[in-house]
Amino acid sequence: MFKKLFNFMSKSIAMDLGTANTLIFTQKDGVVLNEPSVVALDSRDGKVLAVGREAKEFLGRTPKKILAIRPLKDGVIADFDVTNAMITFFIKKVIRGMNLFKPRIVICVPTGITQVEKRAVIESGIHSGAREVRLVEEPMSAAIGARMPIDEPIGNLVVDIGGGTTEVAVISLSAVAYSESVRIAGDEMNEAVQRYIQDQHQMLIGENMAEKIKMSIGSAIPLDSTLTYTVMGKNIVNGNPKAIQVSDGEIREAIREPVNAIVLAVRRAVEKTSPDLVADIADNGLLLTGGGALLKGLDKLISQEIQVKVRIDDDPLTTVVRGAGITLGNEKKYSNVYIN
Repeated sequence: MFKKLFNFMSKSIAMDLGTANTLIFTQKDGVVLNEPSVVALDSRDGKVLAVGREAKEFLGRTPKKILAIRPLKDGVIADFDVTNAMITFFIKKVIRGMNLFKPRIVICVPTGITQVEKRAVIESGIHSGAREVRLVEEPMSAAIGARMPIDEPIGNLVVDIGGGTTEVAVISLSAVAYSESVRIAGDEMNEAVQRYIQDQHQMLIGENMAEKIKMSIGSAIPLDSTLTYTVMGKNIVNGNPKAIQVSDGEIREAIREPVNAIVLAVRRAVEKTSPDLVADIADNGLLLTGGGALLKGLDKLISQEIQVKVRIDDDPLTTVVRGAGITLGNEKKYSNVYIN
């Protein structure tokens, strides 16, 4: 009786623990948290000063006594203790009474995750207050979130472009028939923009500015009309403040290499998949999710390169966490998708 009451009172949550952003989903309220995966620490004693959106504003602006840290790199945990602090903060933000009733958590992870990295994610969840942690691969979760027929003998191609990794997977019969986790995604594009501005305009810009430029005028193919963006930064030569205008064409050139790497990964998936599954993909098309799906014209570029129609999910930023949330509501049906 007590066990049933405990299970009833304990919340179950889904978490997309991303390099750029962390999202949390509950069955009752849907997506209840979407914040940057950033933690600000006091460098003297390690005390957490800010987490999430507030901490991201600290990036590139902190005095020596404050460190702004992104504790995940390429989709996996790079700093265990800081990740624990971040997860604990986010869980407590969305679940009251956590100390009395510990939640069960489903966490989304890259397909290329190693056993050591899996163990780090599970331990981090447990140390953060979860009573049980289950893992699901991000493209599988994305397919579930987009309501694709994953349990049928049909090939479904999913491309999830996050901050740290691009996940490419062919899914059939609730299993991954082919997968590749490419550690090139949104962060790599931001870094490419920073390098371009430095090389071509002798100007230094921060990570946040590079991301704003990419989101505002970044594109994978030429646009119908020219877009420009005013960039503020620091003159490399004399250290003075500097302002320039950049065009969409410049930023397209800046991010060309990471974009081409993503397209190449999709091409490899098609080449290495069986003919029958490729025929299904030709009929059903490709699902594009994650923040990278919002890059202007990327869907058209992929479609041109591999000759299949590309569909962007209605809310690509939350597709993965919504899929993990759906598994919470029917654990029996989706038991096969968990990888631990």
